[in-house]
Amino acid sequence: DLHVSGTSVVQVTATDADDPSYGNSARVIYSILQGQPYFSVEPETGIIRTALPNMNRENREQYQVVIQAKDMGGQMGGLSGTTTVNITLTDVNDNPPRFPQSTIHLRIPESSPVGTAIGSVKATDADTGKNAEVEYRIIDGDGTDMFDIVTQKDTQEGIITVRKPLDYETRRLYTLKVEAENTHVDPRFYYLGPFKDTAIVKISVEDVDEPPVFSRSSYLFEVHEDIELGTIIGTVMARDPDSASSPIRFSLDRHTDLDRIFNIHSGNGSIYTSKPLDREISQWHNLSVIAAEINNPKDTTRVPVYVRILDVNDNAPQFAVFYDTFVCENARAGQLIQTISAVDKDDPLGGQKFFFSLAAVNPNFTVQDNEDNTARILTRRNGFSRHEISTYLLPVVISDNDYPIQSSTGTLTIRVCACDSRGNMQSCSAEALLLPAGLSTGALVAILLCIIILLVIVVLFAALKRQRKKEPLILSKEDIRDNIVSYNDEGGGEEDTQAFDIGTLRNPAAIEDKKLRRDIIPETLFVPRRTPSAPDNTDVRDFINQRLKEHDTDPSAPPYDSLATYAYEGNDSIAESLSSLESGTTEGDQNYDYLREWGPRFNKLAEMYGGGESDKDIS
Repeated sequence: DLHVSGTSVVQVTATDADDPSYGNSARVIYSILQGQPYFSVEPETGIIRTALPNMNRENREQYQVVIQAKDMGGQMGGLSGTTTVNITLTDVNDNPPRFPQSTIHLRIPESSPVGTAIGSVKATDADTGKNAEVEYRIIDGDGTDMFDIVTQKDTQEGIITVRKPLDYETRRLYTLKVEAENTHVDPRFYYLGPFKDTAIVKISVEDVDEPPVFSRSSYLFEVHEDIELGTIIGTVMARDPDSASSPIRFSLDRHTDLDRIFNIHSGNGSIYTSKPLDREISQWHNLSVIAAEINNPKDTTRVPVYVRILDVNDNAPQFAVFYDTFVCENARAGQLIQTISAVDKDDPLGGQKFFFSLAAVNPNFTVQDNEDNTARILTRRNGFSRHEISTYLLPVVISDNDYPIQSSTGTLTIRVCACDSRGNMQSCSAEALLLPAGLSTGALVAILLCIIILLVIVVLFAALKRQRKKEPLILSKEDIRDNIVSYNDEGGGEEDTQAFDIGTLRNPAAIEDKKLRRDIIPETLFVPRRTPSAPDNTDVRDFINQRLKEHDTDPSAPPYDSLATYAYEGNDSIAESLSSLESGTTEGDQNYDYLREWGPRFNKLAEMYGGGESDKDIS
């Protein structure tokens, strides 16, 4: 912007190649062909100047000026050239901000939280750049403490925000006077007037159905733990802030009172106890009370309620710990054997104070109160014998000094022990008196180990005996596969009629079916093949050969390739074998007359095989 005419803008210069010393052929004269009446040019110097005062950028910003340069001093016949000059007017802060309206109306619900943007105001400025920068402020009105205004730099707007909570029932209309002022003012243009403007902003608060409002942000109630059930401990108050003033209903959030110790009157908000209180279990109860409009139950408000339980002396003091007390047999009268202390669940204002005494006079021990919540247990006589009495029971009465006084009786168990000369306990067992005086602990351990070893040996011996009973009756290396019994004692002679009857071999049909082996424990059971019985007159040799063939062809029998030896009597017998099988292998007759020389026990065999009788007669 230019406010004075004749201001130099720019100088143009034209050159001529003619000889300047030859007449006027190189003398150049400048003139303006385009750009009047805004600009002019000096003919001799080519300086372009403004021709009009108060040129305003806001009206026209761009100008195009055409300048002509002509030699021969500008006379007729001279040569000329032209140039175009583009001139732009730069901005200066010569325009103040202006509100397009003198009064601005805005609306906002009363429930809008603090910091909510209500609306914006904007003052226009014809200038550009920093000359158009504006700052907004609230300079007057009845809502200066309720609202703020913030300048938005990128849009050059003033944003009005809520500063404090609104209440439709308290005030419904606020009036603000807002000012917009340039931040960069040019002193040269002060004469143009103040570079600021003002507007009236009216803000209307709209009614909203609000939730109930409590009289306090939180409540604290104190109550003694011994109050009766149903006692009111305090009352919360809430109201409907709306103009309709709907009735309020109160309730407790049961998540904050899981044990349902408290309850509340829904109509007046009085909180009362529904279960006994106990400070020793819980000293604080943090409740949450809910207030809701009866006409709109979904619109609720919560408030914290802190209940502090005050102490009442309702617990008796007790021993602090379990005391393992002993007295030495060689103790003397007045000797300290134990220091005791007590604890109390109550918490009186003046602190804990305990008194110790005996429930009854005791001839053996006494209690001495130290007056610092501890006491000493002392002996009243010399010498104790654990052989006579190994344990003493000492009742001690502990009482406090609060009102009402509480007391309890704790019983100390005092063992009588053997101690060394320094009073160190060695043994408290009465049975230890029965042990030899010179028997040490290591000897006792050795005796115990010996007893254990002997027990183990006895158990192993019994197990071996049981295992032997399960072994086969015949211990020969040769396995006997027939019903042959091994006798380990001498026969009974002629009078022994209970001996084995050889008639069984003569009558195989008399053998029981599926009769198990008696000499070994059977491992598998199988069904033997049935073979036709031999006739009754078959002799023993034919019978045994038949059974041998039967076992050789039996697939379930063990694959023995040799004939088993039956009734093997060992190597130490002075008598030769009596087996009829062996006698059958000889070609000639056997002489059994030597049987009569063996005594009366072999007379029966001598009659059967001796006397010149043949084997055929035996069969």
